[in-house]
Amino acid sequence: MVFAGFAIGIFIITMTFVIWQPKGLSIGWPAAAGALLALAFGVVDLADVWTVAGIVWNATLTFIALIMISVILDEIGYFEWAALHMTRLADGQGMRMFVYMLALGAAVSALFANDGAALILTPIVLAQVRALRMKGLPVLAFVMAGGFIADTTSLPFIISNLTNIVSADYFGIGFVEYASRMVVVNGFSFVASVLMVILVYRRAIPAKLDLCQLPAPSTAIRDVRLFRLSWIIIGILLAAYLLSEWLPIPVCVIAGGAALLFLLAARSSSVVQTAQVLREAPWTIVIFSIGMYVVVYGLHNAGLTELLGQLIEKLASGGLFAATLGMGFLSAVLSSLMNNLPTVLVGALAIDETYTDGIVREALLYANIVGTNLGPKMTPIGSLATLIWLHVLARKGVRITWGYYFKIGIILTVPTLLLTLTGLYVWLKWIG
Repeated sequence: MVFAGFAIGIFIITMTFVIWQPKGLSIGWPAAAGALLALAFGVVDLADVWTVAGIVWNATLTFIALIMISVILDEIGYFEWAALHMTRLADGQGMRMFVYMLALGAAVSALFANDGAALILTPIVLAQVRALRMKGLPVLAFVMAGGFIADTTSLPFIISNLTNIVSADYFGIGFVEYASRMVVVNGFSFVASVLMVILVYRRAIPAKLDLCQLPAPSTAIRDVRLFRLSWIIIGILLAAYLLSEWLPIPVCVIAGGAALLFLLAARSSSVVQTAQVLREAPWTIVIFSIGMYVVVYGLHNAGLTELLGQLIEKLASGGLFAATLGMGFLSAVLSSLMNNLPTVLVGALAIDETYTDGIVREALLYANIVGTNLGPKMTPIGSLATLIWLHVLARKGVRITWGYYFKIGIILTVPTLLLTLTGLYVWLKWIG
């Protein structure tokens, strides 16, 4: 009991400082301090640290590589060009533009991870809606919907979310195998997400838009040579992802190789400062991932994931549908309360301790991913990306209170989660 008390106490203290983020303190250092406390109190040992490093290294390095790629693409105007095209395709129809922007956000989230979609696309969309002379609730509708869709459609590929990579690595799931399960499920999530944000914000979307205020998409391109080259590199990147199913190549090597190609190509660019891209890459995420997951592993050593596993077994005993919905909502609630990154590993460790197999076990592990991707949208503290996203919006004059976020987050997330998990159940039943 004392051992479990230490594990829980260290976890709570660590998460408090990670979410609070005292001024000037990066998220890596509270996690590192928590890991050192766990070692000092004997909650974990050095062998556990090595085990954790083996779980998270691929996910962490992939995340860093994708962020660097996204930053370079943003610098050359790639995302702004795409957003302007979506606006032009809407042909002045407000609701059509709303849906097209959501589709763009889903595509960026799928290929460049949810954090890139939320943090890079949001300022671009915000600039466009302001250029279209939107104010107040319409602006809020676009940014809230964009932030929501970035996470809810980060399911289709292993690289679409850090939680996906951690889960896939832990259970030994390849890129194509993962996509064969989750691309369709992501389609359910996209449709459900669009329906929910339209239901909530339909009256805030202008019927007609004056596109005269917006520049032509071609004006967004700040380096034509690098813009054209980026299409080739992205094509190679996608092909390499598919090949990784049959070749023993970690996705971090593939994403890192693409990032290196972008950095080499950008050396002669006048708009991309490669040294700055390298310097400002989220390197502290390495410290955070290892430190945070060492703390989480302490919960596992204290037997808490075994208790969670017993609860999951009870859910699974109710059949495939009960297992899918039960696991998904359990992970979602835990993510909303204690952040999705620790939750996904807690869920994976707990599932691994259950006596489940076949399609039920598969439903549990994929439902855990769905829950940890969608659940964080219920609260501002559910993911670090949301906290950063809220800070970015505040600096740009869009203030979203925690009370408003809680209210809208729950209204949007619960039905979307239910429909997505139902889609997962239907798809697994179909292919199983």
